[in-house]
Amino acid sequence: MLKLPMKKLWFDERKSCPGCASEEITTRYRALYSEQPIKKYLIDFYSPQGGVEFEYLKDEEYILCDCGSCGMIFQKNIPNSALMERLYEHWIDPIKAFENHKLKKKRALYANYAKEIMTIGSCFKTNPSNLRFLDFGMGWGDWLLMANGFGYESFGLELSENRIKYAKSRGIKVIGWEEAEKLCFDFINNEQVFEHIPEPLETLKKLKTLLKPGGLIKISVPTANDIDRRLKKMDWEAKKGSQNSLNHVAPLEHIQYFKRSSLIQMAEMAGMTEITIPLNRQWNNSFGWFHPKSFVRNALIPLYRNVLKKQNYVFLTSK
Repeated sequence: MLKLPMKKLWFDERKSCPGCASEEITTRYRALYSEQPIKKYLIDFYSPQGGVEFEYLKDEEYILCDCGSCGMIFQKNIPNSALMERLYEHWIDPIKAFENHKLKKKRALYANYAKEIMTIGSCFKTNPSNLRFLDFGMGWGDWLLMANGFGYESFGLELSENRIKYAKSRGIKVIGWEEAEKLCFDFINNEQVFEHIPEPLETLKKLKTLLKPGGLIKISVPTANDIDRRLKKMDWEAKKGSQNSLNHVAPLEHIQYFKRSSLIQMAEMAGMTEITIPLNRQWNNSFGWFHPKSFVRNALIPLYRNVLKKQNYVFLTSK
């Protein structure tokens, strides 16, 4: 009798592009998780956060693919829900994750939240108390605390039980999908989320159904305009944040990389279109103009995002 191959317990295979569903895909790079250089990368990346259990990765390959239709770069084999839970709740130790989170909580972070929320609010001709916001993948909930401070009715949606528990302890309203489907939102925030989720196109379609007429969805994902150069060099020892860093296609976590064109094409397929918030409105809601660094940042970031279109930071509305 023919012996069937053992079922893969920890990975799902993607046979089409997760952003546009095209089957016009080619393999750019592949390597076993258990061999160098990927093994060393994983050890270096996860050891400070907790650790990596290689028994879950036995005989599995990191396979990076290109979509010939929309240009997305994505991992073919991705952790299934069970391995995702293991990774985010165990390999990444919740206590260490929270300590790292606290180190990032600086005044500049909250200033950026405030500027963004003020700009978003200016898109709606009504008082904050009449508007309902959702933060999809809210993390520890800091963005929602700022939205609450401005008077918006705000909710968070998150998978991590540790982050949910912490957010609730700070008075944040955390809901699940079923409850979200009973509400309608004026604005849905997606900050550094879509690079992590298995089905970004289907997720965007679902989020669209939660919007009120005229509502907005923001998607912000990592940007590396020189991603093709980085992938030709393929320096797995490059540190995060360096010019050759491959964190944008990090094995297991950053399971797709959006070029701006792929982000816009995904939105089109979801029945959404990009809108541009007028530059004067963005500048008007900035502050800290008297500090030289803040002045440059306030003046240039809106141009970089909206005129030059060099950053994966977009606002979408239904067609």
